[in-house]
Amino acid sequence: MNENNFSRIALYCTVLVTVAIWALLAWSHYHGGVPSHHLLARKELPAISNWWGGLLLPVLTGLLLYRIRKQAFGKNDSDSDSPQPLRREIYGFVGALSFGVLISVLFTAGASDVAGNVMLGLFAFAFFVPIYRPECLLGFVLGMTYTFGAVLPLLIGTLVGLVGLVLHGYIRRALVYAGSKLALLLPVSKPKSNG
Repeated sequence: MNENNFSRIALYCTVLVTVAIWALLAWSHYHGGVPSHHLLARKELPAISNWWGGLLLPVLTGLLLYRIRKQAFGKNDSDSDSPQPLRREIYGFVGALSFGVLISVLFTAGASDVAGNVMLGLFAFAFFVPIYRPECLLGFVLGMTYTFGAVLPLLIGTLVGLVGLVLHGYIRRALVYAGSKLALLLPVSKPKSNG
């Protein structure tokens, strides 16, 4: 796939997300009203209307797909192929989308404690896998949009991504570096020859 093809697909995806969110908002409007969600699910905190998703989600999709394109193709010519297949980006997107849907299903089913524990387990996962990448944020937000709107998943996803960046990008690297230096200090025993 070259950069021009990816740009065309990204544009189609952005249009698809725009049509989908506005269709969801229109359906919600005519079936009981567009819901609002309180921050941290507390009534005393401000509520955020799902109408904001109509503006936020298309812009977020376009920006994150632009970031994915820049990471995948860099400064290549627009007709040149990606130096690497987009497999990592697709796996990250599908994994985050599945995770967002899982959290939404658990929360809707009334298992908010389980959903909270699954979110905490994500931090252990973030130590080994880079969950801070743009495809992960996009998948996470899209997976949770039907249940929570677009704003709250974006806030949560950004926070989780920042924690994931610290865990994977800094703490993990520091531990690997310290472990490699410690391994160099250990004495190496030579095998005894039988003879």
